[in-house]
Amino acid sequence: MAEIFSEIDEEVRREHYLKLWQKYGRYVVAAVVLFLLAVAGVTGWQTYQNKQRLEDGRRYEAALDLARAGKPDAAATAFARLGTDGRGGYAAMARLREAALLVAKGDDKGATDVYERLAADDGADRIFRDLSVVLMVLHELERGDAVALAARLAPITAEDNPWRYSALELTALLALRTGDKSKARTIFTRLTDDRAAPVAMRRRAGELLSGIGK
Repeated sequence: MAEIFSEIDEEVRREHYLKLWQKYGRYVVAAVVLFLLAVAGVTGWQTYQNKQRLEDGRRYEAALDLARAGKPDAAATAFARLGTDGRGGYAAMARLREAALLVAKGDDKGATDVYERLAADDGADRIFRDLSVVLMVLHELERGDAVALAARLAPITAEDNPWRYSALELTALLALRTGDKSKARTIFTRLTDDRAAPVAMRRRAGELLSGIGK
């Protein structure tokens, strides 16, 4: 008797499931298909990104080889192309390399333009954007608008910024340019007393502090 009821119950459940499948089956299939497509899309995108990084790395090394071979113009062109159509860290580093080559050949405006473009690129990592500002200020240290340059450095002097010590040192040098010895003295004293600051920078700060006097 129990077996008969079990069979009937099983048949009822099967009929119930069949009705549910007929009603909702197409949605389940669509959901599964969409899930599989999403997984395939993510996997394909990751594969593409990995290939792109490898290709950008190869192009970066090729540009470096041109620079090492004494072909700065060709190297600058290669770095410029990678900086324009490359992605991520390699593109940012390529721009920095391009700017350095332009500085070496005396193209000050060209170098500043490259630094500015990288600093303004929201797609670049913050660490590269801030570094480009530091390098741009260093490049413009003796001829740029000291007040405007110091304002550009101000956000980079924050405690959590990896370039803060360089930004502070440059800010102090800009203060000397404007005749603000008090501000320069305060910053150099801070750098001299900061055990976490690079040793060479602390030494320079101490020497400049001595040069300023009381």
